[in-house]
Amino acid sequence: MKIEFVADDGVTLAASLVGPDSAPAVLLLHSLGCNSAMWGPQIAALQQQFRVIALDMRGHGASGAPDGAYRLERLSLDALALLDHLGIPSTHICGISLGGMIGQQLAIIAPHRICRLVLANTAARIGTVQSWEDRENTVRAQGLAAIADIVLGRFFSPAFHAAHPHIVASFRATLLATPSQGYAGCCAALRVADLTEKIGNISSPTLVIGGEGDLSTPPDHARALAAGIPQAELLLLDATHLSSVEQPDVFSAALLKHFAY
Repeated sequence: MKIEFVADDGVTLAASLVGPDSAPAVLLLHSLGCNSAMWGPQIAALQQQFRVIALDMRGHGASGAPDGAYRLERLSLDALALLDHLGIPSTHICGISLGGMIGQQLAIIAPHRICRLVLANTAARIGTVQSWEDRENTVRAQGLAAIADIVLGRFFSPAFHAAHPHIVASFRATLLATPSQGYAGCCAALRVADLTEKIGNISSPTLVIGGEGDLSTPPDHARALAAGIPQAELLLLDATHLSSVEQPDVFSAALLKHFAY
C-alpha cells in the first residue's frame, strides 16, 4: 500500500506499507541517492511476520524535494511524523548509510518509540565537512550525472558490477531520477551531522552491519559505532556500501534474527 502524508512544514512525503496490521512494525530508512525500492528483498523476507514501512526520505523517490539545506533533525522528524500518521507508537528500525544516521538520531531523541535497531553501513560521523560541501556544490551546479560513476563505484564492488549489471543500472537510474536539490539538501545534512558524542545514549538493542569492502563507511567505522553503543553487536559482511543489496539473503536473515526477540 502506498501512503502520502504532509509533514509539519508542508512537505508531502511518501512511503509504502505491507504486512499484518497487528504485527510488530519495522521502519526501513534508505541510503542517500536511493529510495524505498532498495528494500525489496528485505520487505519480501519480513512482511509475513512484521508490519513493514519503507519511507522515501524528503528529496528522494515520491516524496517532496524542497530546496535548501536539510538537517538530520528534520529528516528524523519526518520519520516520526510517518509513525504518527500510521498510529504506530513504537517500531523496530533498520537504516542504511544516511538512513542509519537517521536511525541513530531517532534512538537518541525518541527512545520510547524505538524497539530494536539495525544500523547498516553507517557511522556516527560520515565523511568530512569539505567532502560533503564539495559534493553538494557539484550536484547543485552540474546535476547528479556528474557524480554518478563515483557513487555507483562506492555502492557496489567491481565484482557485483560485472555479475549484476541490471541491478547496478536500476540504482543508477534511481540516482539520476533523484531531484538535484533533494540530494544536495541531504548532503548539507551530512555535512554537519555528527553523533559521536551522543551514541552512548542509545538504549535500544542494536545490530551494526558493516561491509568488509565499504569505502564510504569502512569496517573500522562499523567497529567504532558498535563499540560506542551500549547494547550493540557487530556483523561484517562480504560487501561494499549497499550490503543489503549485495548480500540480500544474509542481510535479511540478520534482520529477522535481531527483530525476533
